[in-house]
Amino acid sequence: WLNLTFALCLAWKILEAMAQTVVGAALLGAAGTAFLASPGSPGPVSQTAPSLRGTAPGNPGSAGSAGVAGTAALASLAGVAMAAAAGRRSGATSCNAAAVKKKGAKVVHGKEIPWNLFSPKAPYQGKVVENDFHPQTLTEPTGDANWETTHVTFDHGGKVPYIEGQSIGVIAPGPDKKGEQPAKIRLYSIASSAVGDDQTSKTVSLCVKRVVELDGKFSNRAKGEDKPDKAGTAFPENEVYRGVCSNHICDMSPGDDVLITGPTGAEMLLPEDPEANIIMLATGTGIAPMRSYLRLLFHDKAGAASGLKAKVGGLFGKAPRKFKGLAWLFMGVPYSKSLLYDDEHKEYKEKFPDNFRYDYAVSREQKNAEGQKMYIQTKMPEYAEELW
Repeated sequence: WLNLTFALCLAWKILEAMAQTVVGAALLGAAGTAFLASPGSPGPVSQTAPSLRGTAPGNPGSAGSAGVAGTAALASLAGVAMAAAAGRRSGATSCNAAAVKKKGAKVVHGKEIPWNLFSPKAPYQGKVVENDFHPQTLTEPTGDANWETTHVTFDHGGKVPYIEGQSIGVIAPGPDKKGEQPAKIRLYSIASSAVGDDQTSKTVSLCVKRVVELDGKFSNRAKGEDKPDKAGTAFPENEVYRGVCSNHICDMSPGDDVLITGPTGAEMLLPEDPEANIIMLATGTGIAPMRSYLRLLFHDKAGAASGLKAKVGGLFGKAPRKFKGLAWLFMGVPYSKSLLYDDEHKEYKEKFPDNFRYDYAVSREQKNAEGQKMYIQTKMPEYAEELW
């Protein structure tokens, strides 16, 4: 029995150590470059483990297929050992290697992050508030039905803490496609840093595209039924499908109630290394988590360097930041009128030219040297030597 207990503890300790090399939050290249791609965007495969914002630095090492397979096998071994021991364990002997589970938190690489503090059955009721500085509608009409993307801010009173790269859920009143009321939750990547746009740690902002489809497979507005939305867009001559939750959010006004779940997500967290090179790939509202990173790195007080040098630099309008690496954003949109947070990108580039770069791929207005439409995957090869 003592040998079994010792073997179990040893296996668990080895599993913990190996887990430090397996990271799904940021995909690292061989040179220590973090590739952070919004869902659906292509990205390189992980090779070196980063440490994460809000987490302890991981041990350096390879996280190739052998490491993953070894970790999976060891996990199975530990699971079998624990199951065997469970039926025979006495109060006198136990293994204390496992992290203690805590409601509302998840341990990621040895540190707790906020996790599902509010569920669909027990959501948090927040309030819509005025944006700190952006208008609610970020884009301009393009001729497409779904031209509008909005920036919407909720007051959560400090009850829904989160970190950069996480998501929250929003519950719309419904009915949804299946007629359910309220509708099922929809997850949205958070577009503000952990302190919020107003830096009070009491607000959270989302970047949401209004879903509108005309004469398609689905519709929830018959001809003549579609009414003008908050932006004044209507299509009474068509059968219209309006996304239930996206239209719910885009039509919100300050003072409205909003039902929030979460936070959740540990796949898109920032590397902890202040000298990391971070390559960000975003299409449309996939910019949301990238904006949360950039606010922390280049705007918020939380990302400012400290000490005498920082104070002196602040006097001359050149306050240094904690981040000393390079953050390089590739953003894809169909039209230049669809660009999101362009004013912020220009400001960061002007103030921190050695630490921030950005390139846009505007698919319906630009072409590459071969005459192809300019998407992210056609833009990046222009910088192949620098990126790889």
